[in-house]
Amino acid sequence: MPKSLVTGAAGFIGSHVCDELLKMGHKVVAMDDLSGGFMENVPKKCTFVKGRVENQALVAKLFKKHKFDYVFHLAAYAAEGLSHFIKVFNYNNNLIGSINLINAAVNAGTVKCFVFTSSIAVYGRNQLPMVEELTPQPEDPYGIAKYAVELDLKEAHEMFGLNYVVFRPHNVYGERQNLSDPYRNVIGIFMNKIRNGQPMTVFGDGKQTRAFSYISDVAPVIARSIERPEALNQVFNVGADKPHEVIGLANSVAKCMGVEPNVVHLDARNEVVNAYSSHDKAARVFGDLIKNVSLEDGLSRMSHWARTAKLRKTKAFEGIEVFKNLPPSWAKLGKKK
Repeated sequence: MPKSLVTGAAGFIGSHVCDELLKMGHKVVAMDDLSGGFMENVPKKCTFVKGRVENQALVAKLFKKHKFDYVFHLAAYAAEGLSHFIKVFNYNNNLIGSINLINAAVNAGTVKCFVFTSSIAVYGRNQLPMVEELTPQPEDPYGIAKYAVELDLKEAHEMFGLNYVVFRPHNVYGERQNLSDPYRNVIGIFMNKIRNGQPMTVFGDGKQTRAFSYISDVAPVIARSIERPEALNQVFNVGADKPHEVIGLANSVAKCMGVEPNVVHLDARNEVVNAYSSHDKAARVFGDLIKNVSLEDGLSRMSHWARTAKLRKTKAFEGIEVFKNLPPSWAKLGKKK
């Protein structure tokens, strides 16, 4: 029975990847610090370990004990916009933690493949459609950290023979998402606002475009990539093809949640305006796994879950390091009432 480590396993993408691996007959060790995910997301058949990937000693201990065949690294604080203001935390969490895992995988000598979830944030702006052959030009610390890990995996393969697969997903949404996170996952933010009887907030005019990827078009591809020899040591965009304006998304979410749209526009923030990818490469290798769930169908499925999902109190990030140019709406979150 193959043994796999899944980091970020209490998050909604990680938990769905765990589901797929269990179906594949893997013994799964699910690791998470529960800072953004929840125990109820972790499948009961997994062995759960609470901890942070930044903990080098813990990571080394797990690899020594379990002798993993595969590593699926999904743990990350994936808040692109906020990463400008939490640089030290971002690089410790998203870069140093990843390097701890890569080192442990190399030293273990048992790992057949290291699967890493990067992000389309590595591309930066004005590279449309985003294709894997482009030279990444990340513009935020989150994207910089992700690209650095990609480069390190390439180096680890060349130097030590560690096989890898890199995925660059984008705007993934679906059941089990953390609706209370105020900094990331706009669909979850919108649904949370509606559940709480509050207006949906949009930065700027809402004309910025994103392609929104339903979880069932992402998790199976990540999990089953290890079964495709042609995927080894390759980078893949994964997710939806069709971009949508954020203001239009707000209207669609309101419709699915059965309410009239109520939108408040905030000052625009410094962000990539248009971001969408080509998935031709992924289709060639994983076409049989990709269902191309439309935004309408995906929102319908998620909203059915979100109407009764447990709501948690929205919490401000407590470790802001740079306050200059912090969006006022985010600054207010940290003020005591």
